[in-house]
Parts: sequence; C-alpha cells; structure tokens
Amino acid sequence: MKRKITIEVIIFLYVVLFLYAAGTKLLDYERSVAQIGQSPLLTNYAGWIAWLIPVLEISIAAMLIIQRIRLFGLYAAFGLMAMFTLYVIAILGFSKELPCACGGVLSMLHWKGHLVLNLVFAGMAIVGILLMNKEDDNTTAAA
Repeated sequence: MKRKITIEVIIFLYVVLFLYAAGTKLLDYERSVAQIGQSPLLTNYAGWIAWLIPVLEISIAAMLIIQRIRLFGLYAAFGLMAMFTLYVIAILGFSKELPCACGGVLSMLHWKGHLVLNLVFAGMAIVGILLMNKEDDNTTAAA
C-alpha cells in the first residue's frame, strides 16, 4: 500500500509540475521565446524550443495519467529532467545572470535552485520507476 501511495504522489507532483510549467510558458509565449533566445546554447532554436518543451511536458503529463503507459511516462519524465539538469549545469558554467525561460513561481528560482529542484524530481522519477518495476515483479510472481 505504501508503494502505491508513493507512486501516486510522485505521479501527481510530476503532472502538476509539467502542466503548470507548460501552461505558464504557453500563456506567455513571447516572453519564453525572448528568454530562451538569451541563452548562449539555445539562441538559434528559441522559436521551436518554446513550443517543443511545453508540448513534451503536456505529453509526458498525459502519459503519467494513463495507467497502462505510466511507467514509460516516468522514464520520459526522468529523461526530460535529466536534460533540464544538464542544461542548468551548462548555464551555471556560462553565467548565473541569464533569465530562466520558466514561468510563474518557477521563474523566481535562481539557477542553483533549479538545479536542486531538477535533481529532486529526477530522483523522484527513479524512485517511481523502481517502485513500479518492483510492483510489476510482484504481480508477475503472483500470477
């Protein structure tokens, strides 16, 4: 029972995070493009990245909601968080003064805060994946 509750909490937190982040980026699209355009790593791709990231976040949130593809959604969530984490590490190497393309409350975090948040969520995805795989093992063994 604890395993199921832990998985549900992880899924819920990811769905809230991804839908909130995607929504704020899409609602203030021009700002997102402008801030992504200031990144030394992403300047040339700002227009399509400003659409791609929210679409990925919404898609992954949907995968997490759909029970039969939830595990795949957790892998996708981990992959996206890993990419975000690598990007933050790269940005910290360039400049701590660059604006974040996040919207809403998330834009108030400094880059080190984003790094911590990303690492926490990546860790939660790993825990969720391990628990779901253990759950599948238990279901298979019982059959």
